[in-house]
Amino acid sequence: MSDRFGGKYSPGATQADVPASEPFEGRGPGRMAFRVNLLFVLPFALLLSAFWKEPLGLAMMLSAFAGLMLAAWLTRDGLRAEDAFNARKVARPPSIPRKLMASMLTGVALATASMAQGVGLVGSVILGVLGGVLHGAAFGLDPMKAKGVDEHGSFQTDRVAKIVDEAEAHLTEMRASIDGLRDRKLSDRADRFIAAARKMCRTVEDDPRELTGARRYLGVYLLGARDASAKFAEIYAKSRNEDARGEYETLLDDLESSFAARTEKMLLDDKSDLDIEIGVLRERLEREGVKPN
Repeated sequence: MSDRFGGKYSPGATQADVPASEPFEGRGPGRMAFRVNLLFVLPFALLLSAFWKEPLGLAMMLSAFAGLMLAAWLTRDGLRAEDAFNARKVARPPSIPRKLMASMLTGVALATASMAQGVGLVGSVILGVLGGVLHGAAFGLDPMKAKGVDEHGSFQTDRVAKIVDEAEAHLTEMRASIDGLRDRKLSDRADRFIAAARKMCRTVEDDPRELTGARRYLGVYLLGARDASAKFAEIYAKSRNEDARGEYETLLDDLESSFAARTEKMLLDDKSDLDIEIGVLRERLEREGVKPN
């Protein structure tokens, strides 16, 4: 059964319909969405012509089709990984250079398709290299270097990046569990907690000194939230138990409040440290005979 649409500006809206944060906070539009979708469509031209070939040509054309579809999937995944990398201030590069692999795979697939069409070896290689280069030019290269290393040191950066990576993985799995229920209000409620957790992640990336205080939240608490979400989704999908739903929403309320309070404390501590540094600087200037206005 479909859900009635309701929100902040809908007739008869209640306080529960007003989100605590913007639903698209921390998200951006899909980059190059049209180009990526085109990569999934164009290979079907090879598939249609494959069945007019002799057995060897058929096998080569089908192989080229599979290669281009895999390259499209790697490209889309690579763009998502790059977006996640760009959204963070301290991050390690993706472990797999997906877009580079997609460019190489595109070149091989185009060369294979060219040979199946009767183009010579040299011409096929040229077309394959050209296709791979154009793919790389259209979608760019994968991030290859870590971010934030020079500012905070490689050891601390690795610690922050590892913990934030794990936190993001927990949040992604949690969101997937709730999305499977196809309940817009539950998804929106989960999004508000996820936004609060990601705000803590960004705060830790801004100042890795806060990692010690946030580590339990980004590790133990998010792991528990992920497991609780998976268990709730399993129960609610079978029985639509409203008591279980109420308990889960209460859990999200408690977690969101805890994360928000901890993040606010970290930000206030940063301001206190700044006030202390300013006070020390003023005292030093006064000893030197300089009186700041």
